This record gives sequence, C-alpha cells and structure tokens, in this order.
Amino acid sequence: MIELIFITIAALLPIVNPFSTAPLFLAITEGYDQKTRNEQALRGVLYMIAILSTFLVAGSLIMNFFGISLPGVRIAGGILIGRVAFRMLYPPDTVDLTPDEKRETRKKDDISFFPLAMPSLSGPGSIAVTISLATLSSSWWQCLAIFIGIIGIAGIVLVTLRLSGQLHRFLGINGTHAMTKIMGFLMFCIAIQFIVNGITDPELLQLFKAGLSAVSES
Repeated sequence: MIELIFITIAALLPIVNPFSTAPLFLAITEGYDQKTRNEQALRGVLYMIAILSTFLVAGSLIMNFFGISLPGVRIAGGILIGRVAFRMLYPPDTVDLTPDEKRETRKKDDISFFPLAMPSLSGPGSIAVTISLATLSSSWWQCLAIFIGIIGIAGIVLVTLRLSGQLHRFLGINGTHAMTKIMGFLMFCIAIQFIVNGITDPELLQLFKAGLSAVSES
C-alpha cells in the first residue's frame, strides 16, 4: 500500500507540476490580497482532489457514458486556457475610470475551479494517469492508497501556491505585471499545444477516418 502511494505521487507530480503552476497562480490572482489568494489556493486544491477522486472511482464510466474522448478533453481545455491567456495579455482598459470603478475592475471572478483546478492542476494528463492507476487497482485498499497519494500531491500543491505570495512581494507591482504578460503568452502556447495534441491524437484520427469511410460508403 505504501509503495502504491509513492507510485501515485511519482506519477502525478511531474504532470501536476506545482512549481510551474505557482507563477501562473500568481499571475491570475494579480490584485488579490494574501488572504483571498490563500482561499483561492485552498479551493483550487479541494477541487483538484474532487476531480481526480471522481475519475479514480468512475472515470471510465463517465467518459464512456457521455461519449467523451481524451482528445476532446484536450481540445476543450486548450480553448478555455486560450481565452484566459488572451485576457492576461490584453486586460480590459481602465483609462478614465473613477477610483471606485478601478477598484471594481480589480475584482476578479473565482479562479479556483477554472483555470486553477481545471485544467491546470487536474487537466487531461492528470485525469488520464488517474484512470490508468484505477485500472491497475483490484481492491478497495489499492484505491484508498491511490486516493492517499492524491492527497499527498494536494498538500505539496497547497504549500507551493501559498508560498507564491512571497514571490509577489519580491517582484512588486511592475514585476507582477511583467510576469502576467509572460505567463499569458506561455499559457497561450500551452493552449495551442493542447489543441494540437488533441487534433493529432491517433484515437481522433481513427474516428475521423471511420467517419470518412462511412460517408464514402453511403
């Protein structure tokens, strides 16, 4: 059981990669105070646990029931990430606004579920690994071991995201703005890569060929 816990952590840690998520979290929570940032981090981690646990228990059934393929998840995730990245690169204009209006524009939506938990922390890669681990488990205690491994990953993520506030104080306002632009560009690149991976996935290509064959036969 202990071995399976460490296998789960070792499999998920490179994909979740909280150390690369910390700068992203810092960028998308620009304008938040430390208390709000910590609340968003905690919610995001709890959402991540809920998502991965759901796919651990019934991942294959859910995707088969709705007819969702992993390439479809990648493409949808890429489109959503691209939308957030575009807003980071080109934020709304705040010129000629009153102080009250400026304070209102700094109020952002809850980012704990999207894009923090889904797809940053529990995206297609993490879901695929969780489903793969679930197929290897043959008893309840093995599922429990995988769940404990997910909790361990969640703890690492939460500590890393909470420490991002220290990075914010070090960078200052101008540094944070610059990082927001950089992370927006990188997020847009990630979004495009998600879409490319989804389109070029062999599973999607097989479905496309099957559809063409059906059309030609008809």
